[in-house]
Amino acid sequence: MKSGGEKHSGGKGEGDSPGDVFELDRLRQLIELMETHDLTEINLRQGNEKVKLRRGSQVTMAPVAPAPAAAPAPLAAAATPAAAPAAAEGANIVTIKAPMVGTFYARPNPESEPFVKVGQRINADTVVCIIEAMKVFNEIPAEVSGQVVAVLVDDQQAIDFGRPLFKVDTSA
Repeated sequence: MKSGGEKHSGGKGEGDSPGDVFELDRLRQLIELMETHDLTEINLRQGNEKVKLRRGSQVTMAPVAPAPAAAPAPLAAAATPAAAPAAAEGANIVTIKAPMVGTFYARPNPESEPFVKVGQRINADTVVCIIEAMKVFNEIPAEVSGQVVAVLVDDQQAIDFGRPLFKVDTSA
């Protein structure tokens, strides 16, 4: 796949070396192409290396019924040991995950309060953070109602697709 933009040179000095697909500038170009052409998924392979990018609401896990919420809680507790006490509170813990690669912003600007804090009640439409990708600031809605029990990412931290961002107790 070729993009008609600025060619990135650097790294190993070989324009088509296996590492090029995983450079941040290249990933940003791919995200921009996804947004421009309204694509929801890109799968690329270069040698033995793979990259898969997805976007859209299908990524954020939100329980449809109380029964599915029981399955994600143990997996989330195993993936993030720091959040284990929150997950131990019950099977109603839902993890809000990053729907894209980018920079996580907990607040609208440096002087503002965070969008959400631990203990705060939220609903499905509550904006919980902003993720910047390709100089586009995307407001991320909770897509679940409940009480925030953990914030798992620091402000202005680079995040990957699927990274756990928040834990929400849906029984609260």
